[in-house]
Amino acid sequence: MFPTISSIAIAILFLSNSCLAAGPLAVPLGTAANFAILAESGISTVPSSAITGNIGVSPGPATALTGFTLALSPDGTYATSTQITGKAYASTYGSPTPATLIAAIADVGTAYKNASGRANPDHTNLATGAIGGLILAPGLYKWTTGVSIGSPVTISGLATDTWIFQIAGGLTIAHAQAVILAGGASPANIVWVVAGTVSLGTNSVFKGTILGATSITLQTGSSINGRLLAQTAVALQVATVTKP
Repeated sequence: MFPTISSIAIAILFLSNSCLAAGPLAVPLGTAANFAILAESGISTVPSSAITGNIGVSPGPATALTGFTLALSPDGTYATSTQITGKAYASTYGSPTPATLIAAIADVGTAYKNASGRANPDHTNLATGAIGGLILAPGLYKWTTGVSIGSPVTISGLATDTWIFQIAGGLTIAHAQAVILAGGASPANIVWVVAGTVSLGTNSVFKGTILGATSITLQTGSSINGRLLAQTAVALQVATVTKP
């Protein structure tokens, strides 16, 4: 007996629904998605850090990129460094770089407002901000204080699922602790929107894009698979940043 048209349609509908992504709508990063690190006032490194992806500072000048031993390109629009697999851009480099950076920094601000303004969270003040040891399913999470990761935390979901973590205070991960991905979860779909300072402890491992209203610091030996998008400065201390 052959299946009817209606039974086929129901099966297709079931399969389509089962493939839908869980979690909030993705945060639009705009042209900021083209960068591993973006900051307004400065980006510093204590060598040797390892960055995979482009970095940019604006309205800060090229002198706000410190510790990289930069080599300016022949056309003056970007610079290179042995610490960067990609290019470094600054507001004082040649055209069209200044305009490109103005647009990217504006997109960071737009993304921050978008992510921080999401309403109706799935979880509010989970574990009073001490999320070490938890398994975090796709969703919108909100904390009215800071968030600390004192032991490994797992973000579990499919590659198409999304997470937004709204943090009114600071974000810290302790020495040698990790954000672990499970089930195919992608760092490209994880956004931490943080009003306070961000500090990744020595030898820690982090995942996701950080939208920071203030500074972001990666201590010695720390690493992130994600982006560092700061409205002030980013400081690296022999750290690793990999754009997803």
